[in-house]
Amino acid sequence: MTFTIVFLIAFITSFGLRHWLSQRQIRHVAQHRDAVPADFAEKITLADHQKAADYTIAKLRLGILENGVSAVILIAFTLLGGLEILNIALLNYFGAGITQQIALLASIAAISGIIDLPFSWYKQFYLEERFGFNRMSKKLFFVDLIKGITLGAAIGLPLLWVILSLMAKAGDLWWLWAWGVLTAFSLLMQWIFPTFIAPLFNKFQALEDGPLKTQIEALLARCDFASQGLFVMDGSKRSAHGNAFFAGMGKAKRIVFFDTLIEKLNPGEVEAVLAHELGHFKRNHIRKRLLVSFALSFGMFALLGWISTQVWFYTDLGVMPNLNGYNGGLALALFMLVSPVFSFFFTPLGSLASRKHEYEADGFAAEKSSANNLISALVKLYQDNASTLTPDPIYTAFYSSHPPAPLRIANLQRFSKP
Repeated sequence: MTFTIVFLIAFITSFGLRHWLSQRQIRHVAQHRDAVPADFAEKITLADHQKAADYTIAKLRLGILENGVSAVILIAFTLLGGLEILNIALLNYFGAGITQQIALLASIAAISGIIDLPFSWYKQFYLEERFGFNRMSKKLFFVDLIKGITLGAAIGLPLLWVILSLMAKAGDLWWLWAWGVLTAFSLLMQWIFPTFIAPLFNKFQALEDGPLKTQIEALLARCDFASQGLFVMDGSKRSAHGNAFFAGMGKAKRIVFFDTLIEKLNPGEVEAVLAHELGHFKRNHIRKRLLVSFALSFGMFALLGWISTQVWFYTDLGVMPNLNGYNGGLALALFMLVSPVFSFFFTPLGSLASRKHEYEADGFAAEKSSANNLISALVKLYQDNASTLTPDPIYTAFYSSHPPAPLRIANLQRFSKP
């Protein structure tokens, strides 16, 4: 029962902290709703500022409800015996073995997906619609859903079979082999995603010849960055939000602009936004994040390798393992359910590192492009995406991957030219 107590303490603390942080953010944004920050008063109207506040609060309230439902589901699966009931039912149907364990994990994924579906629907067709961001049809929503499930099954099930097979047959160091397989798979996905997977969901067209392409190619030359090409993605068929990114590795790197971004920004601003994204690459942020993710997954697999052999790990969380047989899928399911409760407390570390990278990428953009253009682009994007300009400092420190707008703009102004 010791681990039951540890888990409950971590669960209650993490749930309470999530709720407290969300309420802080709601109160802080609401308190500053009626006045545009002085640094933005000439650029953003009060109506747009209030829209951003209302949008932020609406998303937070939906998030609180989602967190509550997730907490109930987690306790139902673990301490209330839901996972045990599901495991026994599948054992009776399939018998012991890898097939039953795959069915267990697939069932958990299906149940979680069904529970999440109403939230996704509400967010897309009520919340995003209410604030003028939704451009997705109901048909496209279900087409995306079916494609996602099909692709997830086609890729995920074979990968799961390999990992579970290693758990069953590779001895005490199965976790090291499984980590190696997952690492290789992650690197492979970096290569195939932009070329084979992303086009299943969006159309990518080569950026047309013209002033913007000429300007972008000049930027790439200044940054000594080689890519497979410049593409425009039809993001507008789902959302009014805009963005730019590059995907892939090595010679498969692609630079992609949302069509909504090109609609909203002038060529100089688009160049500055891309310069920021290139800054992440040239400052080795992408490589560092990959290495950190591999190191973390190594630690998690090592922990799973040990904890999966401990009977108390199962029994203290409401599950009875097969004491003389195979528990690979059961261990993996329980670990995936429970580990986020504990890893949540490390969120501020990842957020801090991400904000540091954002400042560095902004500095690169100011050096290779224009700080003034990046400032004007960011102001437009904050306005068009209804991003709050007045986040709570503690909420920001815990969660935010990007610096708050006032601090980010102030930092860029150090590089700007009058």
